[in-house]
Amino acid sequence: MFFFVYDRNIYVFLQLEMEEFRFIAFKLIEWYKVHRRILPWRDISDPYLIWISEIILQQTRVVQGLDYYNRFIERFPDVHSLSVADEQDVLKYWQGLGYYSRARNLHAAARYIESHFDGKFPKDYKAILSLKGIGEYTAAAIASFAFNAPYPVVDGNVFRFLSRFFAIEEPIDTNKGKKLFTELAGQIMDQPQAGLFNQAIMEFGAMQCTPASPECSLCPFESQCSAYASGKVNHFPVKRNKTKIKTLYLYYFHIRTGNHIHLRKQKEKGIWQNLYEFPRIESEIPLEWEELIGTDDFKSLFPSVEPAHFRLVLKNQKHVLTHRILYACFYEVKIEEPPESWTQFIVVPSEHIDEYPIHRLMQIYLENYENICKK
Repeated sequence: MFFFVYDRNIYVFLQLEMEEFRFIAFKLIEWYKVHRRILPWRDISDPYLIWISEIILQQTRVVQGLDYYNRFIERFPDVHSLSVADEQDVLKYWQGLGYYSRARNLHAAARYIESHFDGKFPKDYKAILSLKGIGEYTAAAIASFAFNAPYPVVDGNVFRFLSRFFAIEEPIDTNKGKKLFTELAGQIMDQPQAGLFNQAIMEFGAMQCTPASPECSLCPFESQCSAYASGKVNHFPVKRNKTKIKTLYLYYFHIRTGNHIHLRKQKEKGIWQNLYEFPRIESEIPLEWEELIGTDDFKSLFPSVEPAHFRLVLKNQKHVLTHRILYACFYEVKIEEPPESWTQFIVVPSEHIDEYPIHRLMQIYLENYENICKK
């Protein structure tokens, strides 16, 4: 049995006995049987429910995702119910999870399954991989958990455990690194128990071999772990590229005309596509009020509204995304007649805003606004 490891910038072959790989898999599975979390998408073979759980958990912690999973499958219990739903309804049930392209891809994939697979979730790995929004990791998870197909599931938890156990210096964010770790996970896998093995190694990384301050003294692999032996546990996994974070400043306007408010549907492609929000102005630098009202965007949006009609309700609400840090200010604006130029907005009764899918920043503001109104 062979696998690659990194040694002084040269790739070399190390040979391990089959029994050593079996020992790793055996230990992982035995640990999992004792320490695993009880979750509704485990111990089931329904590929649809596994699919929904995997998509939700891509960018969401288990604690947060659990309630969303339960609500989502109650409303959309199978492929057919999801495929015939309106996209706005799907986005509404996704509201608060973020990364809304996941919900749009789920909806599109469900419709594809209806039209190309007679409404039955495909069993073949390549067919699963052909569905919109499903990559190699998710396809392997569905194939192994639902059908016990021997495809290794390699996520951040698996990268971390394997890189520490073998002290692998190859960066995990390179094609070479991803291939190396996938092959290694496949070699270690107990193929007759592929689904169970994948669950075990992922759970071990999530619960035992944690990113920060792992309890190595309680780890069943303490005596075999190369990173622990060298005192370099926190060094692994290695990453080559650091994500560039951009900061943006958003200025929202809660425009009220009597009991009606103005909303804008985000039509541009992006994380908030097809969601609704208040009219906004975007800036790459923070703007004081005097600077904001002096911008061309503000003058274009409010050609005849007096500054006295504006009230700052929420200031510099921070919202962190994968590649963005957002700071949002929300102003309440009371006007009697909207300008004729506001054709891009829809006007809805204030009490009907719950009927429209909105992003997390809007949710935070509305929660704050409701509390202010109660005072």
